[in-house]
Amino acid sequence: MSDSTSPRSFVAADVAILTIRDGALAVLLIRRANPPFKGRLALPGGFLEADETIEDAAARELLEETGIAPADSRLENIGVYSAPDRDPRRRVVSVAFAALVADPGESRAGGDAASTQWIPVDRALKDALAFDHVDILGRAVAHAQKQLEYTTDATAFCGNEFTVAELRRVYEIVWETKLDPGNFHRKVTRIENFLEPTGRTTTRDGGRPAALYRAGGLKWLPLPLSPGR
Repeated sequence: MSDSTSPRSFVAADVAILTIRDGALAVLLIRRANPPFKGRLALPGGFLEADETIEDAAARELLEETGIAPADSRLENIGVYSAPDRDPRRRVVSVAFAALVADPGESRAGGDAASTQWIPVDRALKDALAFDHVDILGRAVAHAQKQLEYTTDATAFCGNEFTVAELRRVYEIVWETKLDPGNFHRKVTRIENFLEPTGRTTTRDGGRPAALYRAGGLKWLPLPLSPGR
């Protein structure tokens, strides 16, 4: 039961936007233009507006910072952060999201961001990010690793068409391990509706022409993949 002395709470969405960039798992960070934490790096985020759901707010942040629509990414809720002192201005409850996207190229600063930049996750996790964003980023990375084990979300990091070798590199980068190329190829091409052949080939990986695929309609894997399998 609440009363007139209860603190007013604000609701925000913070989004850890992850991609594969320059051979590493990277996150989009903004440099804050305004207090609090002016000049510090932070995840993109914003307060919930009167006419939107929290999912709408996260989708808006994703679109504003990358130009990517939610339909072209994997945008999922990864937790609620509600420590009373997480924002020095007021009581703010944040719903955190992870977005897995294909490399969108250059980003653009919006809202209270002075600039934006893609930073390798391993470096960002060691930085003094604003608010509790290191904790949110850590959870987003763990979420991505788990999603690759049980779902087909790895394809979200690829372009519209990709080779099995390019898909395998996604797993290797996110899981920070090496996978046997032949074994991986057999596994993913035998899972019905995981990959859809395009009928085209490419030589962009070097060597012999490699078949191009696009993501199939499957979401959940019938058996989990893992670094040890």
